[in-house]
Amino acid sequence: MTNNDKMMYGCDIEAFKESIKDSFTYKFQGGYMVIASLLSDAQEQLAHGQDFGARQTLNKAKALLFDMADGGMTFDARKETKCV
Repeated sequence: MTNNDKMMYGCDIEAFKESIKDSFTYKFQGGYMVIASLLSDAQEQLAHGQDFGARQTLNKAKALLFDMADGGMTFDARKETKCV
C-alpha cells in the first residue's frame, strides 16, 4: 500500500476493489449498490463527527465509480444476467 492510498482511502485501493468484486452485493446487484452503501457509511461517519473517515469512504466510492466508468467493474449486475 502506498502512503497516498493510506491517506486517501485508508487501505490499498486495488485490494479493496478486488474484495468488492468478490462480494455478494457486487455479484448479485452490481456496483451501484456498493457505492450506495459506501455513501450511507459516509453519512453515518459524518453524523458521528468522523470527518476524516467519511472523506476516505467517499474517496473509495469515487474510485469505484471511476473504475465502473472505465469498464473495469459492472454498474448493474442485473443487466448482464441473461434470464431464459
